[in-house]
Amino acid sequence: QVQLAESGGGLVEAGGSLRLSCTASGVTFRRVTMGWFRQAPGKEREFVGAISWSSGETDYADSVKGRFIMSREKAKDTMYLQMISLEPEDTAVYFCAAKSSYIYTSRTGYEFWGQGTQVTVSR
Repeated sequence: QVQLAESGGGLVEAGGSLRLSCTASGVTFRRVTMGWFRQAPGKEREFVGAISWSSGETDYADSVKGRFIMSREKAKDTMYLQMISLEPEDTAVYFCAAKSSYIYTSRTGYEFWGQGTQVTVSR
């Protein structure tokens, strides 16, 4: 059974940075794309970014391009989301997700989800 566990959320001032981690276990499929999503209070969950596990290629939402960077560490089965220049609008619960697919540019089809980690950016 695939399990995803996020960590690294917290409270930070605007302009600050945070790094989120997502550790996966039980992943047995070979074609893997992992992604980050977020959901702010009263809003729908939205795509943040995705990474191809095999190649490391990434895709980002326009709202975070140039501020957020995704990476993965295969030996630790862990994906990271480095966030800089954080804005109050980035406040949300951040979820990591995974799907059995090479198509990291498709922002749908995620099958497995973590429980989420809260990121709060103060003004």
